[in-house]
Amino acid sequence: MNQSETRMRSEICEIPQAVARLTERPASSIETAATELRRIDPHLFVTVARGSSDHASAYLKYAIELSSGLPVASIGPSIASIYDTPLRLDRAACLSISQSGKSPDIVRMAEAAGQGGALTIALTNGTGSPLAESSDHAIDILAGPERSVAATKTFVASIVSGLLLLGHWLRDADLLAAIKKRPEHCAAAIACDWSMLADVLTDQEALFILGRGPSMAIANEVALKFKETCQIQAEAYSSAEVMHGPVSIVGSGFPVLALAARDAAEVSVVDVADGLCGQGADVFVTSSLARRARELPFIATGHRLTDPLVLVVAFYAFIEQLARRRGLNPDQPPHLNKVTQTV
Repeated sequence: MNQSETRMRSEICEIPQAVARLTERPASSIETAATELRRIDPHLFVTVARGSSDHASAYLKYAIELSSGLPVASIGPSIASIYDTPLRLDRAACLSISQSGKSPDIVRMAEAAGQGGALTIALTNGTGSPLAESSDHAIDILAGPERSVAATKTFVASIVSGLLLLGHWLRDADLLAAIKKRPEHCAAAIACDWSMLADVLTDQEALFILGRGPSMAIANEVALKFKETCQIQAEAYSSAEVMHGPVSIVGSGFPVLALAARDAAEVSVVDVADGLCGQGADVFVTSSLARRARELPFIATGHRLTDPLVLVVAFYAFIEQLARRRGLNPDQPPHLNKVTQTV
């Protein structure tokens, strides 16, 4: 099976174009939502999402907290859809993320947030979806049709859309300039060669993924994709939390992937990666600072809020290849559908 024969590979290769559409389009819908955010001056952000979209919301949680100083909380959709409990969200903003915009529990929670007083903003690939129609502002992530069950370009486009909203809201010229460079960074990331990691994982059944800050959100997405496409039991941990218990099962030959970005957490992630080598683990890290762990190629973007996201693009290209190497079709993961509708 060559690289062009999976929908997943095709959609990974579309990521630079999808990001370019976001950076080149008129920003009217984003600027309108950003203007409203400045008007209400929220004291709190909440997010509503599931699956890969929830990992995107976790990334944006870190980005919002690091840039604005506002706390961000993830709300379980079942608070509204199952427990029917109203929340007091005056002076709050609610960010809902859904590729399809159709899952009933996500839609119900977004509606409930608005009823509780929040300004509601949806990031979705379906602007005519129930989620878009029930939100105060709907931002089209412009990813185009995504047919592969495993989300790739919609994950990246959701985060880029959220970062654009953040940049316009805070009038952060440096962040907006960094996002403009994302298409070329994504294209370069697809070409990163992680075959040394594939050599180790071809016959493995479990591994740890480490991250910290925004790269922790990427670690959760990476762990999900290992499960979806390769049937590997991957667990994501903060490089700090892994030392509080999980480290006890790390022994000789145990594989670890440490996702280090060029930010304030890089040194701490690398220190843990090097330390796990001392336990005999087979550790790979996306940093040139490592002394013992093996360095994987990465693309540095020059900005702390875009650098971790480019790591997932390199990973997506790798995981599609690893799935095929393990004799699996990443377009047909067992027991999964493209659109998951939960109540």
